[in-house]
Amino acid sequence: MNATTATTRVTEIVLPGVVEPVGLQVQVRDLAAPGAGQVVLRMDATGVSFAEQQMRLGKYYDQPAFPFVPGYDVVGTVVATGDGVDRDLRGHRFAAVTKVGGWASHLIVEAADLVPVPDGVDAAAAETVVVNGVTAWQMMYRTAKVERGDTIVVLGANGGVGSTLVQLAKHAGIKVIGTASARHHDAVRELGAIPVDYRDPHMYDRIREIAPDGVDAVFDHVGGAGLMESWKLLRRGGALVNYGSAATKDEPGNAMLPVLKLFGRLMLWNVLPNGKRAGFYNFWAGKRFRAAAFRARLSEDLTQVLRLVGAGALTPQIAARIPLPEAAAALALAESRTVLGKVVIVPEP
Repeated sequence: MNATTATTRVTEIVLPGVVEPVGLQVQVRDLAAPGAGQVVLRMDATGVSFAEQQMRLGKYYDQPAFPFVPGYDVVGTVVATGDGVDRDLRGHRFAAVTKVGGWASHLIVEAADLVPVPDGVDAAAAETVVVNGVTAWQMMYRTAKVERGDTIVVLGANGGVGSTLVQLAKHAGIKVIGTASARHHDAVRELGAIPVDYRDPHMYDRIREIAPDGVDAVFDHVGGAGLMESWKLLRRGGALVNYGSAATKDEPGNAMLPVLKLFGRLMLWNVLPNGKRAGFYNFWAGKRFRAAAFRARLSEDLTQVLRLVGAGALTPQIAARIPLPEAAAALALAESRTVLGKVVIVPEP
């Protein structure tokens, strides 16, 4: 027996229903001791991703019923262990992908989901590359399979995933064209991309001027009407990787309808005999039926990304650090589309 039996007082943020960010609620309760195979993680950093923005509107696929605690990923320190878990994990920092539950001062996590954070890597810095870093890495190397010397387009190059994609590509010797609002162009250029204004009605023509022979991959989180233009940018052998439908986020009605339309379009394009590929990246692919393989793949890829952070080859983009009780302000800031990088939620001072 190696379990820790003491209970922990936890502060957490509750999403009670479809509300504005200001409608988030702060709750304090007792957290039970971890069960077999589990740990209690003291949150050192969590963050706001596009997923939580969709969940606020009730539009994220497979989100739990309201009310629940959001928080897609977390970096924290193990403070208690359940039966069957090595007690030596206590006091060490790990990252974990939770889908929900991360917006809390403490939370229970399966020990099998923990990925070590290298010594010397700041918790907030690590947090910015947990889901964003794995997403960017897997889309580049497992989905698009880009190579040194390729040219790619990253829509939203100032965002959490976009800024990570740009840096990973630059490190790998890949030319990047990145879309962003004009005020972020200097920062996008600093990251290593050629900036193009996404508000320019001739944006796709500007991209063609930079890459007249087409590009090897387009990473598109926007979807909507512009997806066809992204497809047209590809040269033969190129890959369109869609990983969201931001263009339809605020549309009323069934949340899955725009996504199903998007799937159908991508599937159709993918079978056309033109040498191009199109697909939808799903972070959770394989989790339900091949959990061990999913965990191994996630751990391997996140470890690679965290090593790049530790080596200074990847600079996490932290838009702001906001204390947990002010999560409503963090969500509102992330939804404002004015930031560069990821809004990070940290413990109370």
